[in-house]
Amino acid sequence: MDQVNNSRVAEFVLLGLSSPRELQLFYFAFFTLFYLSIVLGNLLIVFTVIFEPALHTPMYFLLSNLSFTDVCLSTFATPKMIVDFLVEHKTISFEGCMAQIFFLHVFAGGEMMLLVAMAYDRYVAICRPMHYLTIMNVRTCTSLVVGSWLIGVLHSVSQLVFTVNLPFCGPNKVDSFFCDLPLVIKLACTDTFTLEVLMLSDSGLMAMSCFVLLLVSCTVILDTVRRRSSVGMAKARATLTAHITVVTLFFGPCIFIYAWPFSNLPVDKVLSIFYTVFTPLLNPLIYTLRNKEVISAVQKLRHRQVSS
Repeated sequence: MDQVNNSRVAEFVLLGLSSPRELQLFYFAFFTLFYLSIVLGNLLIVFTVIFEPALHTPMYFLLSNLSFTDVCLSTFATPKMIVDFLVEHKTISFEGCMAQIFFLHVFAGGEMMLLVAMAYDRYVAICRPMHYLTIMNVRTCTSLVVGSWLIGVLHSVSQLVFTVNLPFCGPNKVDSFFCDLPLVIKLACTDTFTLEVLMLSDSGLMAMSCFVLLLVSCTVILDTVRRRSSVGMAKARATLTAHITVVTLFFGPCIFIYAWPFSNLPVDKVLSIFYTVFTPLLNPLIYTLRNKEVISAVQKLRHRQVSS
């Protein structure tokens, strides 16, 4: 009995999206198309910002980094989910499961901080326009991006330290399409109440703090925009609206899942798909469809490639 209790599971079973075989094939085609759209759409923004001099500004530098993070966020689990639609036994090794947890929190934490950085950029541009180029210089922008990734890594390591040394002796079924931390911790063969509180304090507090900070900054910016009436402020209002939309779509599901991290509600699986698959595609659409500068830059880049 002691040998069984001390043994660690070698793999986890991902229950995925339980549905009939015919629906699994539909999901395979649907999510494959979605994933390709995410990668192509976001990489298009990255390369457009890199190769179009007109977009070499702090706002688009941060936007290109957000697009790159979206590609990473959708890649840590979506390709495996797509392949799993074609197989009957959906398994992942213990090491692969820990890797998914690590990269999820690196990319999600990094994206949270990038959204905060973008809000700061908009605050400086609208509330302190005369000092914008001085404050948002190359060094500041680079520091914001590097800081976002560092915070994401530190946040992820703090989460993984709680999990990797837990005794997992069975069961090993994860009711999701990837290894989500609250679901994996529940499978440990020990009392995890303290770890639950620590995880809630870490992930939940980080998500809620960033969200509240973003709401406060957006309120200040909107008040400034309301008191000014000009063409520049109309453009700023459109950019800010897009940013608020992205913030709501990203933070909403995260806060809901980590506010009740161990309840395992049926809607949690849908929300997990939303912020790891749907939101990374919505970001480029929201930021570009109403942005004439990006659309114009994409057209210039296309004409340049055709001419060459």
